Amino acid sequence: MNMSHQSLKVPLIQFENVAVDYGRKPDIVRALEPTNLAITEGDFVALVGPSGCGKSTLLKLAAELLKPSEGVIFFGGRELGAKPVRVGMAFQSSTLLPWMTIRDNVMLPLKIVPPFRQHYRAKRKGEYRDKVDALLAQVGLQGFADSFPWQLSGGMMQRANLCRALIHEPDLLLLDEPFGALDQFTREELWGTLQELWMSTTTTVLLVTHDLREAAYLANRICVMSPRPGRILDDREVPFARPRTVEMTYEPDFTATIQHLRSMIVHSPKEKTL
Repeated sequence: MNMSHQSLKVPLIQFENVAVDYGRKPDIVRALEPTNLAITEGDFVALVGPSGCGKSTLLKLAAELLKPSEGVIFFGGRELGAKPVRVGMAFQSSTLLPWMTIRDNVMLPLKIVPPFRQHYRAKRKGEYRDKVDALLAQVGLQGFADSFPWQLSGGMMQRANLCRALIHEPDLLLLDEPFGALDQFTREELWGTLQELWMSTTTTVLLVTHDLREAAYLANRICVMSPRPGRILDDREVPFARPRTVEMTYEPDFTATIQHLRSMIVHSPKEKTL
């Protein structure tokens, strides 16, 4: 395993010997073997591996939607009273509320997430509205703030979904196959959008994807996971300079990286059967 990623920064999120079991005895299924993973501020980490390997389980743990069966997860540092980690999330389905305009959908976290919610009444028609409109313009949705989700294409809805996940300035952005339902050209266009958003903020990103090309385009670290029970087989930095382009993904060094990742996944040891 390549464990060259070293950082002097305090990890924003740290998994220490974290394991997850589903079910109850005698039918317990181990989904995730004891796993160690540190993600520092500003990281863009992609999790790749075969279906059922525990990628989404790690994402749920990071979102505190799931408790580990073993081990400990530290958020914002080990010390007591560490800074709370504000989280944004986006999934394969945009989950925009169809009865609300795009502006109101994107503004929703400002209504419910502290400290923004304390000022929502006073700022929703001024500062917050301007903040939403600026972010929509940044992703190419200028002029669509008053539209409804059903009036937008799938790619446009996913752009709005990214805006909603980022509007409250999260420390950690969790992405679960956010472009998986889109056609290839729309996906590639949104890779550029997400890269630009990440480069313009200090947000830390944890991405789950089956698309190895997507992982190598977007991430600065890629963690390869084994078949169930999942474990991290390899954790390596992505060496390509930014900003990255779609054209770069067809160059020999890039395709060699993709093939190496694919080889690790294809030849990783399979789950043992009793």
